[in-house]
Amino acid sequence: MKSFFVSVLSVLSFVTFLHGQKDYSPIVLYWKTLEPTEKELYLFSYLTQMYDTHTSLIKETGRGDLTKWYYENRAELAYNVLDLLQEKEISKFIEWIDDFYSQDEFKEQPFHEALRYAYARSQAKGQTLFEQYESLFEKTESKPD
Repeated sequence: MKSFFVSVLSVLSFVTFLHGQKDYSPIVLYWKTLEPTEKELYLFSYLTQMYDTHTSLIKETGRGDLTKWYYENRAELAYNVLDLLQEKEISKFIEWIDDFYSQDEFKEQPFHEALRYAYARSQAKGQTLFEQYESLFEKTESKPD
């Protein structure tokens, strides 16, 4: 009887533990463990990896459908952010990515969605706070076909 009680208690404890966990993706969990300087390094590495991958695709496969898809869905955003880093501090992008992942509805989103959010925030000039919110919401919700 005692072992049955211990088994039931163990199963209930485990189930309670699972329900208490947040379903963060591994990238989000990793991002949240980084210090600000490590986040800067991660972001810059991510951006340069997008550039390197795009360049490699062009060399290996030419400018076909795969390269076009990669450019439109990954590399173009990375290039735009790299261009902006000449006029904006990388710490602002880190702040915006942190803001993105602090929202529960985005905890499972891949890193490029967080980067898209940060880029949209960087483009929100001369708008009221409400207009900025609407603009960001539309950009994070819309997906290219």
